[in-house]
Amino acid sequence: MPLFWKPYKSDVTQFIDSLKQRDPQLEDRQRQGRALLWDKAPQDTDAQRAAREARVPQQPYVYQTKA
Repeated sequence: MPLFWKPYKSDVTQFIDSLKQRDPQLEDRQRQGRALLWDKAPQDTDAQRAAREARVPQQPYVYQTKA
């Protein structure tokens, strides 16, 4: 390995690093957005059970008339 060797950084990695340098709050906003979409509060198990019990079974072919 040469003395002046430096590790490779892809163009995408350089772009993301430059974004983070220009906007330091970027990662915090990304985490907040993820929390809005994915990190949900605990679910109401009683409501889930009631919805499951109220489900009506569907016939195999929906558009066929009942014979």
